[in-house]
Parts: sequence; structure tokens; C-alpha cells
Amino acid sequence: MVIRSGSNEKVKQLRKLVKSSKERMEKGLYIVEGIRMFREIPESQIVEVYISEGALEKYEADTSALLCDCHVLSDSVFQTVSDTKSPQGILAIVRMRDYTLEDICGYTFDSDKCPFILVAERLQDPGNLGTIIRSAEAAGVTGVILSNGCADIYNPKTVRATMGSLFRMPVYFSENLKEDINLLHNNNIKIYGAHLKGKSMYEADFTKPSAFLIGNEGNGLSEEIAAAADELIYIPMKGGGESLNAAVSASVICYEVLRQRL
Repeated sequence: MVIRSGSNEKVKQLRKLVKSSKERMEKGLYIVEGIRMFREIPESQIVEVYISEGALEKYEADTSALLCDCHVLSDSVFQTVSDTKSPQGILAIVRMRDYTLEDICGYTFDSDKCPFILVAERLQDPGNLGTIIRSAEAAGVTGVILSNGCADIYNPKTVRATMGSLFRMPVYFSENLKEDINLLHNNNIKIYGAHLKGKSMYEADFTKPSAFLIGNEGNGLSEEIAAAADELIYIPMKGGGESLNAAVSASVICYEVLRQRL
């Protein structure tokens, strides 16, 4: 049966999950849209699949195993629930994964990888946050910690910017960032803060267990969180610019860590 009414309860629920961070967190669900992202979702995390009438035949091979949970929307109704200007005609409701700080630490200590953790303080741009998650996975980061005040990682724009890395990267939401940084420190993880008053990152040794503090786009790290770092580092720059975009900075640091560890 094709859903053709915008007042259908399932359609209303989709709109809420797309638009409301509160709704997403209360339900523990979020929206993933687009065929490339859809193909990367672990099947165990998929709750429901929605496909536009016009895309039904096009994506039949991708949804055949999920037909019992696949709902067809008219093209016009799908347009109303899509977060993109040119919908690809497929989206899924996905179950959030819940990590604790112990999970982040356990993940790193139980694996054969040297702990490599990114910590974001009050990072507010969804695109930046998604890009950081994507770069983090590519560079071998073993876990990400987000402070209160960070952008919603389940915002559709953030989800798209991760390009699937969100499904694989452990992310922990910290209620008290300073305490959690101290816990990392107490577990023999050296804490580096990205800061203009630091030393060149090329003078530091990142081959040991490490965590990197990345600050807000406009203001950088707060004084309290910068003071919690064992060492402050900065990215050397030419020209007259004072700093790089937060996602670019995090990516540059990540790849210097990867370079040293390779």
C-alpha cells in the first residue's frame, strides 16, 4: 500500500525525527537518508525503511531483504519528509547506539590499537561535527567524546557529513567534560589541547595513548578545559590567518597522529 496522505501517523513521526533533536533523543531513533548511506547501515540498527513510489523499482535490490519493514510513500509525500532539496527516494529510521565513557576506554584498551581519542568541546556546526567523525574514522581514531553544547550528532546534516562513519565510530556524550578528561588522564592517556598558545604539534610525540581536545569554532577551548590538558599544541601556519576551520584543524591533527603511528 502506498501512503499518499501527509497526515498519516508514520509520516508525522518521520517529520518529527527529521526536525526535532528532542524527539530523536526521547525515541532513541534518527533518520538516515540517501542510497549510499542506506547501504552502509548495519541491518541490526534498521528499524523501518521508507521509499518513494518513483524509486521503488530502482532500489528493489537494496530493500528486497527488508520488504516486511519497507513502507512506500508517494513522491509528493516523500518530498515533505526529506531533509534534502533533491531526495534520492529512500530513507531509514535507525536505532541509536549508546556508549558510556567506560565503553570508549574499553574499546581502546581491549583492541590492538593504541588509544586515540578526540574530545570536542561545544562544537556547534553540524557539518563540522560530521566531517570530524568522518576524518576520525579514516585516521584511526578509536573513540570520540562530545561535551554538552555540541551540535546534535543525529541532525540529518551531521549524519550526511559523516558519510557512514557514524555507524562505526564509538561516540560518548559527556555530562561533565572536565571530570571525564581527568578519568582519561588517570588511565594513562595523555591529553593534548589544540590551542594558539601551545607548541608546534610537529614537536610532540603522539605514538603513546592520546586524547585531543578540539574547541568551539569561534572561541576555541574554554580556559577550564584547556587547563585540563597535559600539553597544548597548535598547527603551524603561513600567511595572515589566525586559525583553521575546526573540522580542518581536527583532520590535520588526526593525520599527523596517523603519520607518526604508521
